[in-house]
Amino acid sequence: MAQVVVMGATLKCSFGIAPSTLIVVPKGTPTIIQGKLAATIMDYAPVVNIPPFGMCTSPANPAVIAASGVPQPCVPVIPAPWIPGTPRLSIQSPLALNNTCKCLCTWGGIIQIINPGQFLVTVP
Repeated sequence: MAQVVVMGATLKCSFGIAPSTLIVVPKGTPTIIQGKLAATIMDYAPVVNIPPFGMCTSPANPAVIAASGVPQPCVPVIPAPWIPGTPRLSIQSPLALNNTCKCLCTWGGIIQIINPGQFLVTVP
């Protein structure tokens, strides 16, 4: 079963060297799960919601190319929301984010959730 993702979830990028931590910015009347802000598929803004992953190793990243393949500081470029979301659960209209969702970085990285930030609330 999928788990709802909350503030503080641990993220991983396939081209990042270090994990990152999801930041959920309150919007309207926030949904709280176990004392933490619940995330939606719209919580995908680089740096604001998804901080850097240490160093980037993507061969498509212009900074890595310019450095002849040497890893460079990660600056995520995320053009679209998390997919697919949780069809049966929405949080103030956007779909809830669950631990099976992924989003893509322009440089080819696949960003996934390795720890949803909570363990009790599940989505069927």
